[in-house]
Amino acid sequence: MTKSNIALSNLRAVVIVIVVAFHASLAYVASAPSPTAFGEAPYGWQAFPIVDAHRWLGFDLFCAWQDVSLMALMFFLSGLFAAGSLQRKGARTYVADRLWRIGLPFALAALFLSPLAFYPAYAARTADPTFIGFWRQWLTLPFWPAGPQWFLWQLLALNIFAAGLYVLAPSYIGKFRRLAAWAGTRPIKFFALLAAVSAAVYVPLAMAFSPWHWGAVGPFSLQLSRPPVYLTYFFAGFALGSYGTERGLLAFDGPLARNWWAWLAAAVLSFAFWAGFTSLTMPHWYQASALARLGGSLSYPVACAAGGLSLLAACLRWSGRRVPALDSLSANAYSIYLLHYPFVVWLQYVLLGSSLPAGGKLAIVLAGALAASWTLSAGFGRMTVGAPLPAAKRALFPVR
Repeated sequence: MTKSNIALSNLRAVVIVIVVAFHASLAYVASAPSPTAFGEAPYGWQAFPIVDAHRWLGFDLFCAWQDVSLMALMFFLSGLFAAGSLQRKGARTYVADRLWRIGLPFALAALFLSPLAFYPAYAARTADPTFIGFWRQWLTLPFWPAGPQWFLWQLLALNIFAAGLYVLAPSYIGKFRRLAAWAGTRPIKFFALLAAVSAAVYVPLAMAFSPWHWGAVGPFSLQLSRPPVYLTYFFAGFALGSYGTERGLLAFDGPLARNWWAWLAAAVLSFAFWAGFTSLTMPHWYQASALARLGGSLSYPVACAAGGLSLLAACLRWSGRRVPALDSLSANAYSIYLLHYPFVVWLQYVLLGSSLPAGGKLAIVLAGALAASWTLSAGFGRMTVGAPLPAAKRALFPVR
């Protein structure tokens, strides 16, 4: 593996730890809404299954930072190897592989893991937390909550879209490759282009629907303002990956990595602007002034691009060496993503009555959920193939 590929593998490991930490923190954020009945709209338990009495404002800042940039970065990383895989396999085999590796896990996770994960949300909100009562409530919901697995169905849709484009116009990959070559020597212009395209597709939707509104049909849920942003980042990663993960912006000694500190400063500054404008729109988006809503909408694409690129730049600069723990985390990251959420919510539920401070509870939930899902993933890999699966086949983002 080249240093760039090692850094990207380590980034997968870092991202999955952040994902688990994000979900583990949600029970302890100061801004968590007061629990409402399980069967009543707006069903706030989907985002906050457990709301603990012990909270800390610092977790709000951490979760807000990740909400701004983490999901877009995940779609970006998901696109990195898509072009090469699509060209090697052809559209039909590529789509069949995506259906097997993304579609089937999404269906199984939504069908079995989601009810398991959300039962504590019901138990914490009712005086009679029986499984039969939960199941009756679950079946009367106007949708089928999938939890964090919403990422998978949207990723699958983007992969199918990329394959459809390849059938209609195979030369589009070459055009993306030229875009990536251009970006390799112009990182600031690439950042500006990424932010501008994101703003063009995000701001109208955010102003119309608010940045927070979700919709769902069955298990297919989406945040109404963000799917076009995720499409933008997926194809940004697609373009850079088509050019090669060892050169251009992704080179371990390239312009992005060399200036990681500048990207971090830009991320902090742009996040501060977004947080300032967004705070003026809380708690009721539509009652805020148009200027505050426009400022929050315009600052999000900038903070999103800067936050994602800063983490990518830091990993390219500082994580070009193999570390056994990171190798294992990276190899098992996709399974950890699928399995961690029930462990997170159940541990939060068990700790509800504890007098530990919010930081102590978070530490237990994060360590317990990460260890349990990591161990289960590694053990399952050994049982199925006799040894841990290669990192390329167990990546967090199943794109190879």
